[in-house]
Amino acid sequence: MREFIVEADGGSRGNPGPAGYGSVVIDAATGETLAEAAEYIGVATNNVAEYRGLVAGLRAARELDPAAAVHVRMDSKLVVEQMSGRWKIKHPDMKPLAAEAARVFPDAGQVTYEWIPRERNKHADRLANEAMDAGKRGEQWSASTSTAELDASLTPAATASDADTGAATKVSVGWSAPADLGPPATFVLLRHGETLLTPQKRFSGSGGTDPSLSDVGLDQAERAAASLAERGTIEAIIASPLTRTRQTAAAVATRLGLDVTIDDGLRETDFGAWEGLTFGEVRERYPDDMNAWLTSPKAEPTGGGESFAATARRMAVTRDKLIAAHAGRTVLLVTHVTPIKTLIRLALGAPPESLFRMELSAASLSAVAYYADGNASVRLFNDTSHLR
Repeated sequence: MREFIVEADGGSRGNPGPAGYGSVVIDAATGETLAEAAEYIGVATNNVAEYRGLVAGLRAARELDPAAAVHVRMDSKLVVEQMSGRWKIKHPDMKPLAAEAARVFPDAGQVTYEWIPRERNKHADRLANEAMDAGKRGEQWSASTSTAELDASLTPAATASDADTGAATKVSVGWSAPADLGPPATFVLLRHGETLLTPQKRFSGSGGTDPSLSDVGLDQAERAAASLAERGTIEAIIASPLTRTRQTAAAVATRLGLDVTIDDGLRETDFGAWEGLTFGEVRERYPDDMNAWLTSPKAEPTGGGESFAATARRMAVTRDKLIAAHAGRTVLLVTHVTPIKTLIRLALGAPPESLFRMELSAASLSAVAYYADGNASVRLFNDTSHLR
């Protein structure tokens, strides 16, 4: 599944007044600018122009790949909060535009939203101003005369200005953020302990028998809890609703004196008819479905299971929601193999096939830090030192 970043902006010289918007679509993995859009829209308000820019950016992303995951970044708090569902849309001019934006991608989970400071939205801002300048001349914006990308700042692979030296540096997707952005939201990722299915390497997702921890798994949970208690940095615990994760989280909560919050977004992938089977058994019974699953993240396990693409969209939404709720805090997420691997993959900007190239042991610890500028830093992966 491809991942795009859409940056959009709009402006009005008079509010209302002569208005225009600008949008850019960026490849999240490489930082490459894939598409630009800008238009002079006549007399309108800032908010209308911003929404028009959002719609144009989403449409450009859909034309590139209708199945892509899209992360929208805008400096309009109003648009971001309204499209994220946290603020009500009351103004009659905004409602049809918000509805139009929501319809561009039929799966709401494909699109996530993030507010960014204005200085980090310079590419889209310059496009919007170029569109308004063109309108003043009685023309429409033309990509052939645009200089917007030359002034893009702090977008992936764009040039950023060092505040102390004035030297130019490169910022790439996945780099940790500068210290002046404040403490990140840090997710410590704990895979649940073993169940009876774990050592047999059987598919065990959210659509199966919901097994409990085995005696070995209970011991692993206690060992993980002791290790986390020694570190003393966990401020909250959030777990998948499945029994094995709730049991693992309970062991940690008892040690740390914290409550456990359940979040359905952290559940394991549903493996459909493959639940409880080994890889070999699935290969024998459903060879065509298995081959498709191994080659395409959009392929679903037999019987209506959840594709890796769908899991990634769910995890991106869950991640963004938890980052917003726990900025600057260290939070323990007790979850499963696929959700943890997916969070690591998204943080690294790695391709979907990387899920098959990660080893994640029962009761292992991983960690990712998320900074205010949208960058992520993988700090730990598959640590099992506490189990030895």
